[in-house]
Amino acid sequence: MDQVDAVVVGAGLSGLVAARRLTSAGWRVAVLEARDRVGGRTLNADVDGWPGKVVEVGGQFTGPGQDAIQRVAGEVGIGTFPTYDLGVNLLELGGRVRRWRGREPWVGFAASAAYVRAEHTLNRMARTVPPERPWTTAQAAEWDAMTLADWIRGQVRSERARVLLAMAVRAVWSVEPEDLSLLHVLACVNAAGNLQRLVRTAGGAQQDRFVGGSQLIAEKLAERLPEPPRLQHPVQRIAQYEHHVLVSTQDTAIQARRVIVALPPMLAARIRYEPLPPGRTQLLARTPQGRTLKYLAVYDEPFWRRGGLSGQAASEQGPVTATFDNSPPDGSPGILLGFVTGRHARRLLDLPAAARQDEVLRCFAAWYGDRASRPRQVLVGSWTEEEWTRGCYAGYFTPGAWTSCGEWLRRAHGRVHWAGSETATRWIGFMDGAVTAGERAAAEVLAEFAGESGTRRRPAAK
Repeated sequence: MDQVDAVVVGAGLSGLVAARRLTSAGWRVAVLEARDRVGGRTLNADVDGWPGKVVEVGGQFTGPGQDAIQRVAGEVGIGTFPTYDLGVNLLELGGRVRRWRGREPWVGFAASAAYVRAEHTLNRMARTVPPERPWTTAQAAEWDAMTLADWIRGQVRSERARVLLAMAVRAVWSVEPEDLSLLHVLACVNAAGNLQRLVRTAGGAQQDRFVGGSQLIAEKLAERLPEPPRLQHPVQRIAQYEHHVLVSTQDTAIQARRVIVALPPMLAARIRYEPLPPGRTQLLARTPQGRTLKYLAVYDEPFWRRGGLSGQAASEQGPVTATFDNSPPDGSPGILLGFVTGRHARRLLDLPAAARQDEVLRCFAAWYGDRASRPRQVLVGSWTEEEWTRGCYAGYFTPGAWTSCGEWLRRAHGRVHWAGSETATRWIGFMDGAVTAGERAAAEVLAEFAGESGTRRRPAAK
């Protein structure tokens, strides 16, 4: 039986950052990953016919305020470049495609004013919700008992503004307003700074991308560990004893003093824990994942730019709910990114793959012309169907979950500690949150090691 100081379950950004912190302090760490690769919900794919060009099938964007992921990327030699944001944006609303520039689409005075007013009201409410302890908010019981849809129906009179808010929810959380606890939304908004930061490109969470694709960060982190992650090792059981923990896969058992589980709650729930407190069990059961399909259509060039279009579109009609120009920094080839989220993803997931793609390309053609229906290559990220993800972008809290069991989200249980972007207190559900969560969990383990009498530091493996 292998013996290490700590086991990290999951070789996504959060787990790899935690492992790096522990190994840098001199401890021996085993990283176990169910997939045949590192990166978790980040994934690069090669573009046919363009050697060396990659596109991000998973998480990809970063922006102002996301200092942690940008710091880690810089430490492993990866820079950023701006998301293409020049030209006219498109908005499909009420059966009509509108063109707009600037920070907010104009949809008529009353609707636009109502939408902006709702944004400001949510921002003001969010400032009262501490992301690290949302259940302590004075109005936590009231806000956690309702969905965001309940609040919108009660506070926003303009139907068009309500539709715009629903579109923003699908873009940010990949679910419907009816799915989300209002308290959860407010915690996420405060953790990002404000709602505008979450939805915008320039000045927002979609402002920049990583050179070489975001998965490259995870690959570089893994390369720098003293021992490489053990791939295709899905953890089945974590058993705690008085002085150690035993982590078991189908083929391996590893004894350690501490374990960090760096998985989305839905995946963490598939592990058998001996024991697991009822509060943590309830938390795992009440944190589903969003629904997302990501399509990347490759063309010889970003032809939409010649028509003055930015490649950014948003639609209430769907099934594509948002598009971006996802071309490499030099603009070759042209790549159009389409997200299918929320109820639109739920419907498409019931269709065969070919029918899904036909509907997506019809959306592209409706907005960018017939040429958009004939890409050279189409890459698809169906994260809801991916065995070791089961949904994207992240886990979210349903009504009542924060106030009934939220205190278990980051609370260590004996020798088991918790990481992953869902446990972050800044940029919850984002790559930046994954980094800070991994660093926080590692700091917890290091504090425990320091406090254990008779502990000796082992030299890191060469």
